[in-house]
Amino acid sequence: MPRAKNPEATPPAKRTPRRRSTDVEPDTPVEAPSFMDPQQRAGLIARAAYFRALNRGFAPGNELADWLAAEVEVDAELLQGTVESNSA
Repeated sequence: MPRAKNPEATPPAKRTPRRRSTDVEPDTPVEAPSFMDPQQRAGLIARAAYFRALNRGFAPGNELADWLAAEVEVDAELLQGTVESNSA
């Protein structure tokens, strides 16, 4: 047999969803990164890695470190908008 509803009972309060710590505050300005062709990006990274190797005298064994550092450098410049694309 179904239970009768209590007309005097108050309905349970609705819960508001929790904000995640990754949520962006509405007042925080978010700048969109500059996107470019992946081949152009790879070319910029290769050039930056080359100059890193040149500065250390092309000593073997640091190629991966040069490449990864060049990726960080190029991506930071792309996000700041300081790299100009050569596409016409």
